[in-house]
Amino acid sequence: MEIITGVERRRRWRLEEKLRIVAETEQPGSGIAEIARRYAISRGLLWNWRSQVRRGALGPEPPAVFLPVRTISEPAGGNGTRHVERSSASGPASGGKIEITLPDGTSVKVGHDVGLATLRRVMTVLRR
Repeated sequence: MEIITGVERRRRWRLEEKLRIVAETEQPGSGIAEIARRYAISRGLLWNWRSQVRRGALGPEPPAVFLPVRTISEPAGGNGTRHVERSSASGPASGGKIEITLPDGTSVKVGHDVGLATLRRVMTVLRR
């Protein structure tokens, strides 16, 4: 039994709890209504969680992945036809630019003045 006191009436479900409850619905012979009653949640909420799990929207966060990084600088002419590799320990590239090359060969060059939100939007579109 859970006693809710104070102004807030909504319960906060941890991700692990949601996944455990949804996993119960996948067991043979289990009923959505019975499980919803057992945890005192609505059947609609349970259906939403199941749908989110199937779409991949509700699940554990993927582990962080390290990507190889190479620092390069453009030649003085700036025509972009020749790149000189530099080790990452030698400091920032001239002009404060970075180049991001995706596994499919797509390359994005951004300057130091590009905001994180803008870069995140661009990378989200490119990953699709």
